Amino acid sequence: MRTSGILMPITSLPSPWGVGTIGGEARGFVDFLARAGVSIWQVLPIVPTSYGDSPYQSFSTYAGNPYLIDLDDLEAEGLLEHEEFANVDWGHDPERVDYGALYQNRFGVLRRAVERLWATRGTELARFCEHEAAWLDDYALFMALKDRYHGTPWHTWPDGLRLRRPAALDRAREELAEEVAFWQGVQYLFFSQWGRLHDYASSAGVRIMGDLPFYVALDSADVWSHPEQFQLNDDLRPVEIAGVPPDGFSDIGQLWGNPLFAWDRMKADGYEWWIARIAFQLGLYDILRIDHFRGFDSYFAIPAGAMTAAGGRWRNGPGIDLFRVLEQRLGHCNIVAEDLGYLTPSVHRLLEDSGFPGMRVLEFAFDTRDGSGATYLPFAYPTNCIAYVGTHDNDTALGWLETAPASDVALAREYLHLDSAEGEGWGMMRAIWASPADTAVVQMQDLLGLGSKARINTPSTLGGNWVWRARPGFASRRLAERVHRQMELYRRLPPIKVVPDVYPNGGVSPVGGIGGMKKRLSRFYL
Repeated sequence: MRTSGILMPITSLPSPWGVGTIGGEARGFVDFLARAGVSIWQVLPIVPTSYGDSPYQSFSTYAGNPYLIDLDDLEAEGLLEHEEFANVDWGHDPERVDYGALYQNRFGVLRRAVERLWATRGTELARFCEHEAAWLDDYALFMALKDRYHGTPWHTWPDGLRLRRPAALDRAREELAEEVAFWQGVQYLFFSQWGRLHDYASSAGVRIMGDLPFYVALDSADVWSHPEQFQLNDDLRPVEIAGVPPDGFSDIGQLWGNPLFAWDRMKADGYEWWIARIAFQLGLYDILRIDHFRGFDSYFAIPAGAMTAAGGRWRNGPGIDLFRVLEQRLGHCNIVAEDLGYLTPSVHRLLEDSGFPGMRVLEFAFDTRDGSGATYLPFAYPTNCIAYVGTHDNDTALGWLETAPASDVALAREYLHLDSAEGEGWGMMRAIWASPADTAVVQMQDLLGLGSKARINTPSTLGGNWVWRARPGFASRRLAERVHRQMELYRRLPPIKVVPDVYPNGGVSPVGGIGGMKKRLSRFYL
């Protein structure tokens, strides 16, 4: 079945409170998708962000991002008073996220909500904590300790806590019980709202495609609580770290800094860590994109402390064995493999054996820095793939046309028959909509005709990323009608007509929020 999607980070939605959230504007965007005949909303990871504000470097692979909790919905639930958040400094540019303002002010507001939550719904919250204890206990304690030690990484904490000695952990839980309860309450608020949003999208015929980073951050509850799953020395520090080698895009490669997985130990226990991680994500989303899929075939290991990635080497990953175990445990999984970058025959074989759809990026088709361009021309797309003009790591369509080498742009204009009457960005989107790919996903910025200032992320740079936000009213009915016509022309409309105004913007889904989440997640923790 031919389908389409829009990539729109939740943080990029408008709101008066500094950042996009999973409240009314998110439900309004679902309405827009339904009107436009688009059946997939692709989001970036919804996990907490840390230094650098990247959702791909998080304190937890399980927790939800506190910034995404909608304050208006908390007011509607009686957990906040309007004046408690209306006059707070959330930043001064409605088109940019001010993460500094969020960090300084969001948690104080959420503390008031969590205090009322424990006072009014303590029993329900306690049940949530018990249900999610497999990850929530460690995460909440980890965040409480992060606050105690002023945000310093866990591997700098006193040995008793760093090495997770039982007596030290018990003492910390007792001393920080109030803080642990706060972080548990924050997660309840997040997953309550996420459950309502997911149910609302399902009611409108919209599926949410989530995004799972391949690696986890060294400074995370995941590594702190399960160091045996990673390649660490006796002092719990990495000997080698993750990254990618030099290529046509960077002559020094990329240093990501993440710890590497201890694949031998993971295989010995049936990949339990990975099974639980993917199962949890599949409980949140309808489709799961796994970033850096090639890392399952082979991964690049760089000596810790290296200044560049030039001295790294490739090592073997688990290959198809992990996904056979995954299918045995969970059955068929709606997974998309991010198979971009340097690919070997064994990576292609892994993708084929898995049966997962890969990705094709139109902007790469005209890039002369390597020889893979023909792979990304639309006529060459397999049906079992997701086609993009560009992803969150690429420039917008108009930005690419303005900044790419002149010869590359000239080739794209000639090949795609781009012109100003249609709009050059629309011409690039048309190419992937018309392609054989089963699914075609465009960035919201391209539908809005925005340039490089709206780019989400420039890899290997720090600062200025993850901040773009749309203006209020961006998801207009007129734009939805134009997109709908394109979906009709290229046979990408959903098979069942959706009536989007059944649940107008800000409405309440007929399916219970946190109850629905519990049903989706219960099989992983029983």
